[in-house]
Amino acid sequence: MTSAEQLKTYVDSWWSSVQDLLTLLEDLSEPDWDRPTDLPGWDVRAIASHVAHLEGLTAGAPREDATVPESAHIKSPMGQFTEIGVLTRREASPASIIDEIRRYSAVRHDELLASPPEDPAVPASGIFGALGWTTGKLLRNRPLDVWLHEQDIRRATGRPGHLDSPGALHTADYLLEGVGFVLAKKAGGAPGATVVVEVEGHAPYAFTVTKEGKGVPVADPTAPTVTLRTDRETYVLLAGGRASGDPSKVEITGDTVLGTKIVENLNITP
Repeated sequence: MTSAEQLKTYVDSWWSSVQDLLTLLEDLSEPDWDRPTDLPGWDVRAIASHVAHLEGLTAGAPREDATVPESAHIKSPMGQFTEIGVLTRREASPASIIDEIRRYSAVRHDELLASPPEDPAVPASGIFGALGWTTGKLLRNRPLDVWLHEQDIRRATGRPGHLDSPGALHTADYLLEGVGFVLAKKAGGAPGATVVVEVEGHAPYAFTVTKEGKGVPVADPTAPTVTLRTDRETYVLLAGGRASGDPSKVEITGDTVLGTKIVENLNITP
């Protein structure tokens, strides 16, 4: 697959995820918009507002400003940045937030179809480029962000579903690629340690720790140090840092101590 073809798969996954999110938001009742979610400090309205904010920025909307107060759920400069869209839409109606997402995503989609990206290393446009993001990173992150937040809203409002959508497949594969970092840096795996992660519906992912202490992919280790097995939803909840993630749903074989450390430190949302 060429770089241009890979970037197109990101665009397609993002676009289908946006349509799924819009359909979900249109089905919500007024009380649903105030329901708390897995994300500390954010209700359904906050999540939808965040998506509207980022879709606007990718489509060239003016940069927004707001005074972000100190809060337990805001722990980093990126957290302060993402809170801005929430604050600026606190009085917005659900219909206006939905309209923003639909309008800005359509503008961005039309741009991407008219001038398909070919080089993932090119700096992203606008504020994302200023943050140091490449076009590839931006396009790859958008379906993950939209689909994860669709799932946050589904759990909050009792509407499970879409665990087999293009966004679901994209997100789980993306997050599976980060297990090597967890093995080496967060779980303290020793050089030579290997982990195989088997998530239902995905090819197994395997990683080892180099003598320099870096977690890297490895092809089919015959005797992995530890093997983790679980379903897609459980894995995404844990790797996405969601409060409803249940570590007990991960089967650990081999070195259970190392496996438990990996599962406990699996939050790798980019």
